[in-house]
Amino acid sequence: MSALLEIRDLATHFASATGTVKAVDGVSFDVNAGEIVGLVGESGSGKTITGFSILGLIDAPGRIVAGSIKLEGRELVGLSQGELRKLRGKRIAMVFQDPSTALNPVLSIGEQMRMALAAHESVSRAAADERARDLLARVGIPEPAKRLDAYPHQLSGGMRQRVAIAIALLNRPSLIVCDEPTTALDVSIQAQILAEMRDLARDFGTALIWISHDLATVSALASRLIVMYAGRIVEDGPIGAILRSPRHPYTRGLLDSLPSMAAPGQELRQIPGSMPSLANLPPGCAFAPRCTHADAACNAAPPERRDGERGWRCHHPLIAVPA
Repeated sequence: MSALLEIRDLATHFASATGTVKAVDGVSFDVNAGEIVGLVGESGSGKTITGFSILGLIDAPGRIVAGSIKLEGRELVGLSQGELRKLRGKRIAMVFQDPSTALNPVLSIGEQMRMALAAHESVSRAAADERARDLLARVGIPEPAKRLDAYPHQLSGGMRQRVAIAIALLNRPSLIVCDEPTTALDVSIQAQILAEMRDLARDFGTALIWISHDLATVSALASRLIVMYAGRIVEDGPIGAILRSPRHPYTRGLLDSLPSMAAPGQELRQIPGSMPSLANLPPGCAFAPRCTHADAACNAAPPERRDGERGWRCHHPLIAVPA
């Protein structure tokens, strides 16, 4: 049985004055129906551009230069904007990082939800309002009937993000791409939304790609993890196995930088250096200049290694020890 989403050798580049920025460079992975996949990495790793590429939201000077993106067996690369608009919201949706910019400030919540429904099906106002109220209640918004008449500025940040999630669910898409939707929220609201998203994915059978720089957040939600660095996937597999025993030094560095990994009073460890320019990547392994395990072999492209459901790209993978 084929996966819900199949991405093969995806490359999304941006032309710039300093050269070609390879924001996504040869990325391949699958997402199954109802699965929650975490996509993690530092800022600039390519995770958000991967999400935008899936929905066809890459604007000039960026473009998809190679690869394939298939949703439910249909190729998305090469579709016109009109064809993509028919799919967005209906078969695939996105929850953006900042609901303040994702929601229209001059339209009420009810108007925006009715418009999202009307874009894909013909429903009466009463039926649209009923579905909107049901979904607002499902994402934890009190008094949903009253919220339909409210404007975004009248809601808190957490409430606005819940509205954005409800809008994404309106047309019951098979896949939702979530681009760091809880980053700006406090910890208690984060935990509530994570629990609600996990329940909604289970109840609706919707697959989620959860994009984040925060491994702790992703570990509470996803069943599978994809780690990106400099536009490429460096490790992927079941999240429990990766957290217990990462194979790639970059994944190990991300884990070590978590506050929960340090003893009280102990100084946090960090990955030395910074992400290289995507317009001027070093030869071989892009992580080598920051890696304590690097040697001359790392000047060549790292081999892809697989062990069952796990995969990594490294000349010197870490030994299997508990994290």
